[in-house]
Amino acid sequence: MSAATTTGTSTLLLRTCAAEWSRLWTVRTTWWFVVAATVGVLGLGTLLGFESASDPAALQGQPAWDNAQVLMMPAQLVLLGLVVLAVTADHATGGIVLSLQWTPRRTVLFVARALVTVTTATGLGVLLMVGAAVLADATAGSALTLPADEGVPAVGEVGLVLLAGSSLAVGLGSVLRSTAGALIAVFLLVVVLPLVLPLFGERVQELADALPGAGAIFLLTGSGDMSTTSSVVVLTAWAVGALVLGCLRLVRDDADR
Repeated sequence: MSAATTTGTSTLLLRTCAAEWSRLWTVRTTWWFVVAATVGVLGLGTLLGFESASDPAALQGQPAWDNAQVLMMPAQLVLLGLVVLAVTADHATGGIVLSLQWTPRRTVLFVARALVTVTTATGLGVLLMVGAAVLADATAGSALTLPADEGVPAVGEVGLVLLAGSSLAVGLGSVLRSTAGALIAVFLLVVVLPLVLPLFGERVQELADALPGAGAIFLLTGSGDMSTTSSVVVLTAWAVGALVLGCLRLVRDDADR
């Protein structure tokens, strides 16, 4: 009986993931986000390469991965915006009622929606980061290099930041159920507060370091007083906490409120 129940749940989850995948990619707005992120990241990567080629002696073969990681700071906002819109659109249009008629088990729906959106945003972001690094190296001549041993940890850091950020966006979108509200919350936590709070003194700096944006900034740019371990812990805690709250909101409250 238990095996049959597990099989049934797995089948339902796979079916719901397929439905969520179709829902995500049949919306024109999704493609606009993808085009914006692709053009922005790859275009800036190419421009950085040409700029680096103008003064190769100053860079002395600096890894192109460093430039590509920095580019993911603004790019992640576009990808997180895509996730927020994918999660909140159902609530804004009332389509969540139809979604729950198709998948009455709310936990399964939440897990499927999180898996599809987080995987899409993270995978796309990692591909764009690698593409930007390759283009920067190709257009920079001898100014930049593309060592594989430095590329692996760089890709891992970008993947972790996007994975945690996308999970945070899913959770906040599910809790707030408002596209504007969730976008503002994500923007504040990821960009504004981590940059503004340190201006008010050392005590407030500790609060800023506890925000997900601080961990993302450290891993992508290396700036800040955090360590790799503390950055990972902060990002993971916010991501898991947001997902738990988002799931509880969907399971316990009326979905169309």
